[in-house]
Amino acid sequence: MMAGLTINSQQTMPSGYKIPVLGYGVYQTPADIASEVVEHALKVGYRHVDSAVAYRNEQPSAEGMKKSGIPREELFFTTKIPPKDMSYENSKQHIENTLKITGFDYVDLYLLHSPYGGKENRIGAWKALVEGVQAGKIRSIGVSNYGVHHLDELEAWIKETEAKEGKGKGGVLSVNQVELHPWLARPDIVDWCKQRGVLCEAYSPIVRATKNDDPLLKPLAKKYNKTPSQILLRWSIQMGFIPLPKSVTKSRIEENAQVYDFELIAEEMKSLDTGVYEPCAWDPTVSHD
Repeated sequence: MMAGLTINSQQTMPSGYKIPVLGYGVYQTPADIASEVVEHALKVGYRHVDSAVAYRNEQPSAEGMKKSGIPREELFFTTKIPPKDMSYENSKQHIENTLKITGFDYVDLYLLHSPYGGKENRIGAWKALVEGVQAGKIRSIGVSNYGVHHLDELEAWIKETEAKEGKGKGGVLSVNQVELHPWLARPDIVDWCKQRGVLCEAYSPIVRATKNDDPLLKPLAKKYNKTPSQILLRWSIQMGFIPLPKSVTKSRIEENAQVYDFELIAEEMKSLDTGVYEPCAWDPTVSHD
């Protein structure tokens, strides 16, 4: 299944649009260097940049994309409604502002950054994204940090809306972006998404470099002459995820893209099935407001 994967490989989202399998994350990337590192990532082959309103670097990230000289239609830009601003009105304003500060005609993927804010605000923010798609401002929409109960709530609302207003009127859920790696494989969320064709994006796919000396990774790194980070990114891709490694170090940015010249065999993938639940970031998937 994984044969022939390259840095240019894409997956098709439920929206019908394609998304590059490897993304470049700009979480915590300072605004003053975001343009430069994004441009570098695109030069070495990335085509997918994952930003967010809360990162405060949408504008310089977009600038780096423009400076790369690569045609806009070959690039993929993601941003997110901030966790503290989950409501219909706020979300509408953020969509307008994103287009204004980036200078883009459309956003490839707009996500709800977290399930905070209560049901009414979650649904309101989603409605704003749906309207953004209908207006041609956004191509695909999704969520981030949604647990199964949040996904069930959204799916129920989409079905209800479609029953009343017609197919597609509730919006098409294309992506759930969550922390995913062998120490947090989230089978419940992943299975929910797989059953519906919703793609899982993996943030913190290299566990913030905290597992570089882990005995599970060391023999694999040695066997394939790769770094532990490259082993983890390869695992993510073979799991069918879309990993979003972040780095501001140019050599690392390059290294993280060099994961297409080897393949983990079935037993090795199985050896990385730890069954543990160890987030290295925040974990809004468990919130119940």
